[in-house]
Amino acid sequence: MDIRIHEPEADEAERAAVDAVLGAPVSAWAGGARNIETEGHSTILGGHAARAGRDLLLPVLHSVQDRFGWLPAGALNYICRRLTLPPAEVFGVATFYHLFSLTPRAAAVIHVCDDIACRINGAEHLCSQMDKTFGPQNGSAKQAGIAWKGSPCLGQCERAPAVLVTQAGEAPRLFSHAPVESIAQLVSKMDRAASHAEGLESLRQSVPQAAQPGLRLIGRIGRVDPGRLDAYRADGGYAALKRAVEMGPEGVIREVLASNLVGRGGAAFPTARKWEAVAKAPARPHYVVCNADESEPGTFKDRLLMEGDPFAVIEGITIAAYATGSERGYFYVRGEYPLAARRIASAIEAAQEAGLLGQNILGSGFDFDIELRRGAGAYICGEETALFNSIEGRRGEPRNKPPFPVDVGLFGKPTVVNNVETLANVPLIISEGGAAYAGVGTKGSSGPKLFCVCGHIRRPGLYEVLFGRTLGDLIEMAGGVPGGKGIRAILLGGAAGIFVGPEKLDVPLTFEGTRAIGATIGSGVVMVFDETVDMADILTRIAAFFRDESCGQCVPCRVGTVRQEELLARLRSGKTFGSRSGELALLKEIGQAMRDASICGLGQTASNSVESALANLNGILSGSNGA
Repeated sequence: MDIRIHEPEADEAERAAVDAVLGAPVSAWAGGARNIETEGHSTILGGHAARAGRDLLLPVLHSVQDRFGWLPAGALNYICRRLTLPPAEVFGVATFYHLFSLTPRAAAVIHVCDDIACRINGAEHLCSQMDKTFGPQNGSAKQAGIAWKGSPCLGQCERAPAVLVTQAGEAPRLFSHAPVESIAQLVSKMDRAASHAEGLESLRQSVPQAAQPGLRLIGRIGRVDPGRLDAYRADGGYAALKRAVEMGPEGVIREVLASNLVGRGGAAFPTARKWEAVAKAPARPHYVVCNADESEPGTFKDRLLMEGDPFAVIEGITIAAYATGSERGYFYVRGEYPLAARRIASAIEAAQEAGLLGQNILGSGFDFDIELRRGAGAYICGEETALFNSIEGRRGEPRNKPPFPVDVGLFGKPTVVNNVETLANVPLIISEGGAAYAGVGTKGSSGPKLFCVCGHIRRPGLYEVLFGRTLGDLIEMAGGVPGGKGIRAILLGGAAGIFVGPEKLDVPLTFEGTRAIGATIGSGVVMVFDETVDMADILTRIAAFFRDESCGQCVPCRVGTVRQEELLARLRSGKTFGSRSGELALLKEIGQAMRDASICGLGQTASNSVESALANLNGILSGSNGA
């Protein structure tokens, strides 16, 4: 392919940022100088080796963004030369993600979450203060080299309001800060040479049950140092991997099958069925992918597992790889989770040094290693096939199914995809046995479950309960609504979930229990809204979220999410096209079209919360609680 790349050329610093990921160029095909005398014939004739590194596109874009705070044209051109990719493809990927910028901006950027959990906990006031201090968001005028912009949910809902700070330079920094008590406090943290490491106390604040006896999934969080492999092993860690090796791959799958474990990311697909299909797939190699791109508004359970118990997740993915005969794993962490990414990277390195990853693990002849990948801000990449495309260096757009990932997944090979909470259950199942695990909870919903309780609640945080406890029980555990106020609404499952009223507090938190009332457990979100909330504003923010996060690949979602937002605006203002009942009928029609014809779950669920609120809650778009 003859790729013509024009000015500008990369300067020395831009080349260094790219070479830090791709290595120094060794030929003209990899961005170096052409020398016919010293280059082999095969090297001159093709750039196959360079193009084989396309999966490094996302890491190299991160390297440039971290160094300069944006993606200069010279650096992008140099990336095109190094990977022998057309500029249109690199540009298409770079513009796909929220965290990348193709225009110059301040070295330090404060991303302020203005999504629903932060919105009801002071985000609008915080945005107003940011505007007064640093000027309009995304503005070119910066005070002390600092700019700010609004952001979709940052996954810090239990500590709202929250911000993510990116500071570019030779020693880049990326950190979250929540709750934001004052801008002066935040700027002070930005001015320090390095941010203070978040210790066990911070974790305990996010896990109100910390140190309580009987916890099985979050028992180590806030109690065991997440940075020490020896502490994890002293607490029983890696005993499950040793037992798995003794059982053999088929034995491991039998135990997971007996446990009735289903995916905890929202789809609730039987885990053992995935594993069994990949284990039997003849094509090689096999891959295991941990989906840690937790972007559903209101969700933070996977973040806290990665921050507070990273080795448990690494052990879980290693057992999954052993059972499925997978040679390599990818850990895809959400770009807005800097601490989680650091903890997972450190855990992977420690496991490698201890011989628990790499060659001949535990003397079993089993070879397996994990590569960490950072996302860059795209809700859609939580969809498994969009995640594959992102890892492969392409736009994070979903693929049509079939074929399914167990047959044709990452790099076109059989792939198991599990989310963080699912994998954290695996060591527990292997240690105590599948039948014992299945005996906990209910017949249709086995094991413990993590719930993200946030919003108007006294003790927001991550809670572990056995399937079968009621919604009211969980809210009572979290202290109820502060200030003696009543409950206006409860959002189950996140922005793609369902709103219910306070009359549903007796619903059991099981897959079958929530299904019976037309709701969903989804990603484990339980977001409480008190009687003072303007629910019309909340629905409008949810509609804007789906409009922004639609990848635009399919018409039903690309157009439907925009029309849904426009229709809600008309209903709020009272300036409807025709009758109100006609507009409501059109809203349902749009939702049905998205459910029936969208490629992936984003479009298929984008209208769920809006329609459920209009059906289950009175006076949403009119009266004292409307606009």
